[in-house]
Amino acid sequence: MEDKQITIDRPFITLGQLLKEEGIIPTGGAAKWYLKENKVLVNGEPDDRRGRKLYPDDQVVLPDYPTLVIKAK
Repeated sequence: MEDKQITIDRPFITLGQLLKEEGIIPTGGAAKWYLKENKVLVNGEPDDRRGRKLYPDDQVVLPDYPTLVIKAK
């Protein structure tokens, strides 16, 4: 699967915000559940914190979804 680039216009985006904006979860409140039920890798390391700050060039790997690469605007 090809990587998907996510362009942000602010210094960072949280993991929970990213999941919501990409339509992976319906609401921000679902992030906690999603991250506990699915293996999510941030820059190759498992992470289940919805408040994890993602900066340009960070990579997020989700099950059954292209790798998300954060880019600055």
